[in-house]
Amino acid sequence: MSTEWILRPIEPKDDAAVAAIIRAVMPEFGASGPGFAIHDAEVETMSASYSRPRHGYFVVEREGRVVGGGGIAPLAGGAPSVCELRKMYFLREARGHGLGEKLLRRCLAFAKEAGYQLCYLETLTGMAQAQKLYERLGFSRIPQAMGSTGHFGCNRFYTLELSKPLSA
Repeated sequence: MSTEWILRPIEPKDDAAVAAIIRAVMPEFGASGPGFAIHDAEVETMSASYSRPRHGYFVVEREGRVVGGGGIAPLAGGAPSVCELRKMYFLREARGHGLGEKLLRRCLAFAKEAGYQLCYLETLTGMAQAQKLYERLGFSRIPQAMGSTGHFGCNRFYTLELSKPLSA
């Protein structure tokens, strides 16, 4: 088995691992109550949820084990030109290796390929490292939520115009 990090599209065999990652990581950041993505119906069947047109979810694997993931889908209640970065989480062992940037760049490339013009994301105050990454790649913080995600527990919101090149 390879000891390298592998970034690939989600497969049905990954569903249980991705659900477990989401359920393990979100509470670390206080995101386990009502109004957070941990309760979304798609958590159980991510591969099916992201198999639809203009949806894409990617996992990071090491030694045959999924250790993180993230995806792109249309923003619920948003314009057809707007996508949302969704459920990007990593187990502790996968953090600090540059995987967040690699995965985020892959998600944004997918969003452009799918014809989106704007990428939106929701996060919360305690996820400082993720917010540094978003800002470094060119996301701008906006004052309020967009669309109708139902994630009223989130308190930080960002967008990125996909026509602009990503920052280094």
